[in-house]
Amino acid sequence: MAERVVNTKIIAIANHKGGVTKTTTSINLADHLAQLNGSNNVVLIDMDPQANASKHIGPEHPAKVTHNLAELLLNPSASLNAFIFETTQIEGVSLIYGSLSLETVPDIIKQEDPRPNEVLKARIAPLMGVADYIILDCPPNLGLLTMNALAAATHYIIPVESGAAYGLYGLADLQERINRIKKINPDLSFLGALLVKHDSRLTLCQENERDAIEMFGTVVPVKISQTSKVNQSIAISRSLRMLDRNNKVTKQYGELAVYVAETTGGSR
Repeated sequence: MAERVVNTKIIAIANHKGGVTKTTTSINLADHLAQLNGSNNVVLIDMDPQANASKHIGPEHPAKVTHNLAELLLNPSASLNAFIFETTQIEGVSLIYGSLSLETVPDIIKQEDPRPNEVLKARIAPLMGVADYIILDCPPNLGLLTMNALAAATHYIIPVESGAAYGLYGLADLQERINRIKKINPDLSFLGALLVKHDSRLTLCQENERDAIEMFGTVVPVKISQTSKVNQSIAISRSLRMLDRNNKVTKQYGELAVYVAETTGGSR
């Protein structure tokens, strides 16, 4: 039988604001992408020094893991395989751990690497053609780690807190940085602004949706509602699907995964 040809898609979940469900979206999108055809190979890379994604699905606490993203970024000769934890709380989703030590990585990279925005791309190159999807959970800032994610990505999603009064405030700065990154990654494609914590009955959410369409042009057709199940899933280190597959938000993330697969031409 011919070996399966993999067209790896790298999806950056980026927004320099905190509390906009970047990590929740990264974890649950990765989960549903892994389940789409039962054989997708999905790698979640935790790029946030807070390492919340790693705490959520990792087999052990990030403080106990020495083979983490910080070490990978700073060691060009390191074997990538040593940094990929294939056994996580979610079947089909592998993890490259985040770490508090990521806070110091940008300064070191700027001093030591001639192409500081492209270090991640170089380090994860062995995954191209192997993983179906790589999900990059970006930190809540516009620093070098986020720029590395966007320089390595094939696609990106911007979560927007629909129910917040200033949900779109400052996002023009993110778009400006992305335009700069496109000079080194011209094929980077926008999958859309993802409206999260959205309630279509609320005037504020309706206004933010209109503003997001005006600002970004492309809005993901799937909108993510609020649910208390998110905190419950974090507490027991499971995805929403594993906690309650019939929950409305679980189904919405499933629809998001289908949208991502269909739009990117990836495996489903």
